[in-house]
Parts: sequence; C-alpha cells; structure tokens
Amino acid sequence: MPFGLSSVWPWRPAIILLLLVLCILYVWRLRAVRQKQADVHISRWRVFSFFFGILLMALALLTPLDTIARTQLFLAHMIQVIILTTFCAPLILIGTPEALLRPAMNVPVARGLARLLTLPLADSIIFNLVFLLWHAPLIYHAALRNESWYQVEMVSIFLVSLLNWWPIVGSVHEYRRLGYPMQILYTFFDGLPIDTLAFVLVYTGVVIYPYYAIPAQLGISTNADQAAAGALLLLPGVVDFIVMSPLFFRWLEHMERQTRLADQRRQALLEEQEEEIVLYDGTGDAKWGENF
Repeated sequence: MPFGLSSVWPWRPAIILLLLVLCILYVWRLRAVRQKQADVHISRWRVFSFFFGILLMALALLTPLDTIARTQLFLAHMIQVIILTTFCAPLILIGTPEALLRPAMNVPVARGLARLLTLPLADSIIFNLVFLLWHAPLIYHAALRNESWYQVEMVSIFLVSLLNWWPIVGSVHEYRRLGYPMQILYTFFDGLPIDTLAFVLVYTGVVIYPYYAIPAQLGISTNADQAAAGALLLLPGVVDFIVMSPLFFRWLEHMERQTRLADQRRQALLEEQEEEIVLYDGTGDAKWGENF
C-alpha cells in the first residue's frame, strides 16, 4: 500500500463466523416471516440496511484496515470504531424489524434479559464504560499485543453499541421506553463521555498511546496521529446532532397531532352538549304546550 501502510489481510475466523451466523439467522427469519405471516411486509430498504451494515463490518474488521489499526495508526483504529458504532450498529438495528425479533423476545429468559438490557440509562452506562475501559492505556496496549484480545475489543464495542442505539431505533416497541423529548436528552448526554475523551486526545499534547510504528513516509508524529484520531472521534457527536434534529421535529409533529386530536374531542363534546340542550328545550316546550 502507499505511504508505507500495511497491505496484510488479517485472518479472522471468529469474525467471519460471526458475520455468517448473523446473515444466516437473518435470512432464515426473513423467509419464515414471508411464508407464515403474509400480512407482514418487510421493506427492501430494511433488508438493504442490514446487509450494508454487515458489509461495513467486514470492511472494518477483515481488511488491511484492521492490520493498520493494530500496528501502525491509532487513527485507523478510530476509523474502525466509528464504522462499527456510528454506522454498522444503527444500520443493523434499522434492518431488523419487530417481526424478525418477536420469537426471540417471546422466550421468558430472553424477555427478562431484554427488559434489563434495554433500560436507556443502563445502555448508556454500559456502552460508555466498555468503550472507555478498552481505551485505558494499559488495557488497550494489551489488546494491541494480542490479536485475539483485539478482536474481543472490537466485537464487544460493537455489541454494546447495539444496546446504545436501541432506545432510538430499536424495533420492539415495548422495549423502547423513551418519548421524543427524552430521546433528545438521551442522545445529547449519552455522547458526552466519548466527546471528553476526544477532546483529551486532541488537546492534551501528551502521547497517551505510544504503541504504534507510524511509517516514516506519512511524515506525521505520534502526537499528530493521536490528535487526528481524537478529532475523528468527535464525528459521533455530529451524528448525534443529526439524529436529534428529526427527533425534535417528530416531537413537534407529535405535539401538534395531540393538540389537534384534543381540539377535535373538545369540539365533539361541545356539539354533543349543544344537541342535548336543544333536545331538552324541545321536550320542555312540548310539555308546556300540553299543560297550557
């Protein structure tokens, strides 16, 4: 590859097996739903979303990007992380509608586990804790020295990012507990710990991860590599803002719809009361005429 970057394709049988299992389970459930639930429609864009997320995972974990991320550039590692957490996780969740997940959710053990793992506060804490622990210098260095541990790091970060995105794009509605205002607050506060790490990487001026053999052809220092990685880590914050904008407008639309329904109910009640008054007055007049 140019600039002295590695062109070695990593051999990751565990990752390949994981992606194959996900694809096989998805296709199996998709066929089952289409055969047994003809009234349920799963759109093509959802199927595309799922497989596009799987493709991005393969590009992040099974190409020379993985080798560069472990040995040469911390920036490449952050590219991997952002692909997995900011793109793959929501794409796969969006591509997995309720009809595909419902049988698993009906299993008592899975139902109880889902109730626990889809609590928004727990999701945010688990994601941020796992992410920050893996990037503690000593733990991260150990993962770089051991390819298996590095795979565990990447897969675990991906899995907890699924939990992290669930309160926003999860498809099983009884496990999505947040209304639009709380979704906006969740999206805003959830990213603050990662943004803090990003600012530290950009502005600290101290090399926190001096473990990479940066190719001389690139002409960048370890500090510059770390600062660039920190700047890239701010990208999820931009995505959060992009996510918050439609949530805000959906909230306004929901409020407008609720106000319109309330006005309609109030108008219907007034009309009903007027009819009762007219009916009562008519009955009263008739009785008065009879007595007269």
